[in-house]
Amino acid sequence: MQVPEIEKQIGINLYSTDTNGLGGQLRQEVEDFIVREITNREEGEEGKYLILELVKRDWDTHHLIRTLAKILQISQKRISVAGTKDKRALTTQKISIFDIDAAEIEKIHLKDVELKVLGRSRKSVELGDLWGNNFRITIRNITHSREETDKLLGKTTNDILALGGVPNFFGIQRFGSVRPVTHLVGKAIVEGDFEKAALLYIAEPFPDEPEETKEARQFVKKTRDFKEGLKTYPLHLGHERAMMNHLIANPDDFAGAFLVLPKNLYRMFVHGYQSYIYNTILCRRIEKGLSLNEAVEGDIVCFKNEHGLPDSSKTEEVKAETVAAMNRLIKRNRAFITAPLPGYSTEFASGIPGEIEQTVLEELKVPLQGFNIEKVSEMSSKGTRREVILQVGPKFEVGEDELNVGKSKAMLEFMLPKGSYATTVLREYMKVDPLKMS
Repeated sequence: MQVPEIEKQIGINLYSTDTNGLGGQLRQEVEDFIVREITNREEGEEGKYLILELVKRDWDTHHLIRTLAKILQISQKRISVAGTKDKRALTTQKISIFDIDAAEIEKIHLKDVELKVLGRSRKSVELGDLWGNNFRITIRNITHSREETDKLLGKTTNDILALGGVPNFFGIQRFGSVRPVTHLVGKAIVEGDFEKAALLYIAEPFPDEPEETKEARQFVKKTRDFKEGLKTYPLHLGHERAMMNHLIANPDDFAGAFLVLPKNLYRMFVHGYQSYIYNTILCRRIEKGLSLNEAVEGDIVCFKNEHGLPDSSKTEEVKAETVAAMNRLIKRNRAFITAPLPGYSTEFASGIPGEIEQTVLEELKVPLQGFNIEKVSEMSSKGTRREVILQVGPKFEVGEDELNVGKSKAMLEFMLPKGSYATTVLREYMKVDPLKMS
């Protein structure tokens, strides 16, 4: 099946399964997307950090943290989470708040937010505490009958199990669902062209944006009149407006314009570019007929950490004499084949996998030393590697869709390690435009 054009723009040009798609739609109701964090933390009764369980419904994580800080009259920096969760979803996770009494939590009365005190700790909740997430997801508005839906789900699941999982692509969220521009901005930054990067982010219109927004972007793209542009830019485009305000006060300081953005956002541009290259390499590997769970000479594998998860900081190149032994480790889920997220000192494969990696880098004209970004050093990246397969075998149920009369629904349950995307699994079942999954 042909993949949607928007996925080709982010480096994904294939499905790993050849079944027909279910179609359907995600997130018709918030409860259609349920996420529960998996962590090994155990809380005690002592420590400066108050640890809570947060259940939120239809809340953006960053917006909620700002709101909690305002209610508690504290800095946002005192509140930490292991990972941001989907907005339009019902999510459960741990958070920590530094130097606050449990009684203060009683001040918080927010719609669709539940906070339960779990204990105290000497350590805040951080990214390293997150192992992964459990998902229970409902796909609605499926036009197939229940019997056909059940048959399709079974066939796709069997294909996934036979392959050992699904390709560990970076999903559309990494690039911008409506406006996949993140990697294009990152490419311009790595090429040293901050002016091009800033104008791409501020002023490049995309087809699925509202007409008013497209017109505002098109005006600034054509005129570069930021002062006049601010009069028409929608208020919700706060990041673009902040950059334009900086450029009005500091003409031609395009690198500085990025520094007015939150650090996690301006670092995402380079990460997005790396993700695009990774997706492209992963597709090329599949097209060349190389397995995602059987190594060949030249592959670079990483090993599992103490939690049983892939650890890209521990890698080894597969030699002719170690292929058999390494594949035994892969079968036992103790080793994982990787592909590069390129940077200025990335470790690349050799042999056929290395040829694939180098060919893609040459075709895309990737300037590896450009990842050492002197103007904004926090954007720099040495590069790393990422496991190429998500080992997953979803459980599923089929039912009548009570929201859409005469249609079917499918409920899928699965677990993913941190940094992976549920939509990467769901796209193999649904085979629809990513906007129907956002």
